[in-house]
Amino acid sequence: MKKGIIFDLDGVIVDTAKYHYLAWKKMAAQFGYDFTEEENEAFKGVSRIRCMELLLEMAQVEASQEQINEWLFQKNQDYLAYIEQMDQEEILPGVLTALSFFKSRQIPTALGSASKNARPILEKVGLLSYFDAVVDGNDVSAAKPDPEVFLVAARQLGVTPEQCVVFEDSTAGIEAAQRAKMGTVGIGHTDSLGKADVVFAQFTDMDETFLNGLLTA
Repeated sequence: MKKGIIFDLDGVIVDTAKYHYLAWKKMAAQFGYDFTEEENEAFKGVSRIRCMELLLEMAQVEASQEQINEWLFQKNQDYLAYIEQMDQEEILPGVLTALSFFKSRQIPTALGSASKNARPILEKVGLLSYFDAVVDGNDVSAAKPDPEVFLVAARQLGVTPEQCVVFEDSTAGIEAAQRAKMGTVGIGHTDSLGKADVVFAQFTDMDETFLNGLLTA
């Protein structure tokens, strides 16, 4: 029986992925590089530092660590400016129904995200109260696909990793959850999330029977 639920944030609960893309695209333009949405797929669920490394490789740019740190700060400031106006309309379809389902059944629920802005985002969209634990980039040292963020979340929920199910939209996140010995539900396209236990295009494709089944599996 599953006793803990863990959600990723970007692209699963809220559509902040588009704002990350816009911020990285703006950064890439400074390098004279046209960063595409297809390339952005590799950035999903990955730490900001690793994303910067990938972008510099793509754009064939070399820089000092000091300059890289400045760019990382700039990217985050651009991202924060984009999300400043976020509200409940940013919550993806069906997410609130799923969160309410788990809350009504008193199932321990956590957020496990690479984002360092997870808590303020949850506050902005009014979802913080649905989570018993929030583990983000401020709490862990290793980025997905390392399982650290999910293992810490399970520990904070007081359940074993094997008792958890993770909702994820990235290949790195699915790999991290599986390395933690957790069940996985992919949110997105089967072609990129095929290694998940099951994949749905969005939460509205799930019904109560499926959610109940997660808890009794």
